[in-house]
Amino acid sequence: MPIDAARALAADPRQGDIGWDHKDIQLYHLGLGAGLPATDPDELRYTLESKLHVLPSFATVAGAGMAMMGGLAAPGIDVNLAHVLHGGQSIELHRPIPVKGKATSSAKVAALYDKGKAAVIVLRTEVADADGPLWTSDAQIFVRGEGGFGGERGPSVKEERPGRAPDRVEERHIREDQALLYRLSGDWNPLHADPEFAKLAGFDKPILHGLCSYGMTLKAVVDTALGGDVSRVRAYRTRFAGIVFPGETLRIRMWQEPGRVLVSVTAVERDDAPVLADTVVEHA
Repeated sequence: MPIDAARALAADPRQGDIGWDHKDIQLYHLGLGAGLPATDPDELRYTLESKLHVLPSFATVAGAGMAMMGGLAAPGIDVNLAHVLHGGQSIELHRPIPVKGKATSSAKVAALYDKGKAAVIVLRTEVADADGPLWTSDAQIFVRGEGGFGGERGPSVKEERPGRAPDRVEERHIREDQALLYRLSGDWNPLHADPEFAKLAGFDKPILHGLCSYGMTLKAVVDTALGGDVSRVRAYRTRFAGIVFPGETLRIRMWQEPGRVLVSVTAVERDDAPVLADTVVEHA
C-alpha cells in the first residue's frame, strides 16, 4: 500500500539545519508584491535592510521550504507527486522571526486522515534556534487516490463567517511576473512558470503559488487591521479553496473579532471565485 499510516506516524522526525538573512527576507517580501510605492515608509519595512521586519508567513519558505518535501519522503509515504495538492497551511509563532537566523528544523507526519478517495497528510515542522522555539508549521497535503486505508476521517476546520458585512475589504493586484519572482524563494514547481507544463496540468497558463496568496493576504491584514505590526501575529491558518492567475486581483475581506481576524479571499476578475477559505489570523 502506498501509505502505511502506522509506519509514517511512528517514524522519527527528519531534522536539518536552516538559515536565512536579510536578503532571503527581502526577496520573499518582494515576491509578495511588497515595495509599491518604493519609497513608502510602510513598504520600506519590508524592503530596506535597515528598517526590516519579518512577515510571519516567511516561516513557509525559510530554508527554501524543504521540510514539506522531506515529509513526503517519510517512511510509509510513497505517493505520486502528480496527485499531490496543498490543501491547507497553518503557522503558530512562538516569538517574532529574526531578520538573520540559524535554526534546527524537525519535520514529521503528525496525522493521516482517510477521506475515502483521497488521503490528507499533515506534515508538521517545528523550528527552534539557540534561544528556543520559533514556530510550528502544519501543511495539509491532499493526495488524490490514496484513501481507503481505514484511518480516521479527521476534524472539520470550517470557520463560519459573521452574518454582517466585512469590516474591511482590500484589493491586491498580482503582477504578471509575480510567480516568477516568488519561486526564487524555493518553490521551483514549473506549474507556476512554464505554460506548456501548466497546460499538461489542465490550466490555460501558469498559476500563482498558493503560499504566495497566503503571504499576500497576511501582509494585507498586518498592514491594515494590525497597524503594520508583524509582532502581533500569533497564528495564521487557511484552506486553499481555488487557484488564482498572475495578472488577477485578490479581494480580501476581513471581519475583526476580539483576538482574531476572519478572512475570505477571492479572485475579482472571475466573479469572486474562491481562493482562500476558512482563514484566520490570531493576534495579540
